[in-house]
Amino acid sequence: MSNTQAQGTAANTITQKLTAGFSPSHLEVINESNRHNVPPNSETHFKVVLVSGQFDGLRLLARHRLVNTQLAHELENGVHALSIHTFTQSEWDADAQVANTPNCRG
Repeated sequence: MSNTQAQGTAANTITQKLTAGFSPSHLEVINESNRHNVPPNSETHFKVVLVSGQFDGLRLLARHRLVNTQLAHELENGVHALSIHTFTQSEWDADAQVANTPNCRG
């Protein structure tokens, strides 16, 4: 499993919960808070790239609901935004690309 992350309590918790919940073959948890108007070292905005066999046969909305359910506590307690990119293994193998996050306009 690949795992790229910004170090921090929230990032580590997100990584642990997604690993436990989805047994991913690929996982990236990226703290993008520095791209937003928040204090330094904030952990409020994250991008998640998650590849799991549990997504086989599920539509995008169902996948995102599963991730949101897994991270409900974090979303209610400090994580303001979560950019979710979910893939089945075959989708990831065919095109392992995720668009760059645009800069914040706020």
